Amino acid sequence: MTLMSERITVEVAYALPAQQWLIPLELALGASVADAIHQSGLEQQVPEGLPNPLRLGIWGRPCGLRDLLRSGDRVEIYRPLIADPKEARRRRARAARQTSP
Repeated sequence: MTLMSERITVEVAYALPAQQWLIPLELALGASVADAIHQSGLEQQVPEGLPNPLRLGIWGRPCGLRDLLRSGDRVEIYRPLIADPKEARRRRARAARQTSP
């Protein structure tokens, strides 16, 4: 009897304003976030390259390159923020106050 090594299925997600990638993968049990990103081939697919440094999450929770994956995980690669979300909210609130009667 031959033993088949255990495999997990994960997705790697990355989005730009005009394009997104959601790459399903099958990896060996014990694969890391770095393994998934490498196997996805995103470094070659994204025209401008991936952000440096990488900000990562698994289903919205921050993670690191060495974190181990479980079947069903979605590795998310985040783009850098262009504006501070708090400051953007303040500007919108200020503009709403100025336009309201």
